[in-house]
Amino acid sequence: MAIDRSASAQWSGGLKTGRGTLTTQSGVLSAAPYGFSSRFESQPGTNPEELLGAAHAGCYTMQLSALLEKAGLTAQRLDTTAVVSLEKDATGFSIPRIKLTLIGHVPGTSNEAFQKIAAEAKAICPVSRLLKAEISLDARLA
Repeated sequence: MAIDRSASAQWSGGLKTGRGTLTTQSGVLSAAPYGFSSRFESQPGTNPEELLGAAHAGCYTMQLSALLEKAGLTAQRLDTTAVVSLEKDATGFSIPRIKLTLIGHVPGTSNEAFQKIAAEAKAICPVSRLLKAEISLDARLA
């Protein structure tokens, strides 16, 4: 059984002067603006890399929560940040890596057990499995 989710992009104009919007099926994003300046110049608006980071951080954190629960643990809090690196090379732009940073407040676990579960979550999270980029993880207990 597949669970399908969708998002759409609308764009008008050229690369540098054009403007676009992103909308998600759920309506959480509704005509969110994006463009060259929000992607390459840190101007207001979103960009694909930021959204990919949010998707990866969210998916990974939910997967980790499930594995902790399976191990009889409940996280008080899991804070995950995903830094998506966009780089230009000889063939154009690519995303060669994503760095996940996690701080977990998980009573009743050791650092060794936490590291093992955190690494397993990175390996099996559906978004991690989809991506071919190098994905690193820095996981710490608070």
